[in-house]
Amino acid sequence: MANLTTYERDDYVKAVKCLMSTPSKLDAKSYPGAKTRYDDFVVVHMNMTPSVHGTADFLHWHRYYVWAYEEALRNECGYKGYQPYWNWGKYADPTTSPIFNGDAHSMGGNGESVKHSGGYLGMAFINVPAGKGGGCVKTGPFANTTVNVGPLAGSMDPSLKIPNNPRSDGFGYNPRCLRRDVNNYFTSQYLRPIDIANHITSSPDINTFQTTLQTDTTKAFSLHTGGHYTIWGDPGGDFFVSPGEPVFWLHHGQVDRHWWIWQDQDPTTRVQQYQGGTLMMVPNSPAGHISDLQMLSVVTPPSTGAEPSANLVSSTSGPFCYVYE
Repeated sequence: MANLTTYERDDYVKAVKCLMSTPSKLDAKSYPGAKTRYDDFVVVHMNMTPSVHGTADFLHWHRYYVWAYEEALRNECGYKGYQPYWNWGKYADPTTSPIFNGDAHSMGGNGESVKHSGGYLGMAFINVPAGKGGGCVKTGPFANTTVNVGPLAGSMDPSLKIPNNPRSDGFGYNPRCLRRDVNNYFTSQYLRPIDIANHITSSPDINTFQTTLQTDTTKAFSLHTGGHYTIWGDPGGDFFVSPGEPVFWLHHGQVDRHWWIWQDQDPTTRVQQYQGGTLMMVPNSPAGHISDLQMLSVVTPPSTGAEPSANLVSSTSGPFCYVYE
């Protein structure tokens, strides 16, 4: 997004805020917290999380999901551009980037500075110090944004005192402010250009690539989780509800771009590779198949339906027609 003109950034933000003000298409009795079309995308992610994280479907489903979001921005809100991405390695301190600097053309600034304790994150329970934010976002275009659904995952920093959802499934109406704790802990250690390049060059196959992209180890955070934890806050720090954070889409645009770059090193071999299970973090779950259908429920674009993963392996085939810079 840093390479977009201010006009292009403003046009993107305008379309996102349009989705945030367009009524939901979900059943109000089943999903009373979903008030807007933007919430529809969050709910779909909440429902799909167990089958599209830590599985063979992670990259394919999220490619389809981010593309569907771009389609909604265009078809429902008149957006003329493309889905931008967040190049993780471009800014060591993300708060100075055009994404998070809080000016009128950004995706909003850091949260207000509040006293909080940080937390133990990842599979290794690495102690991550509190950043300089943690409170409500008060600067930039997404100042005073209301988050409607969630939380669902337990807070990684209880001192933030995020209000519980009235329903155990997280779908109840729970209006609260958008909160962030943007910091450079991850960008300065785990999301550097060398980390990104090393991940591409050290992954000989899709299983290695997607496993190390998603999974924290006992020594470090992965690129995927490191990006989410850089934003943190609420709902950015919630595994299920994270699309409620507007920068989620830029982060997963970069995840898709990262996969695209890896594929492009050996497209004949890598584009069609598909491997992994079907249940989140269950090593012996049934194997996924490239014919498995990827579902988007109420956010499925009108031009598509349930798509087999085989149609989602390339950014220039199936429903897609795009490349990255």
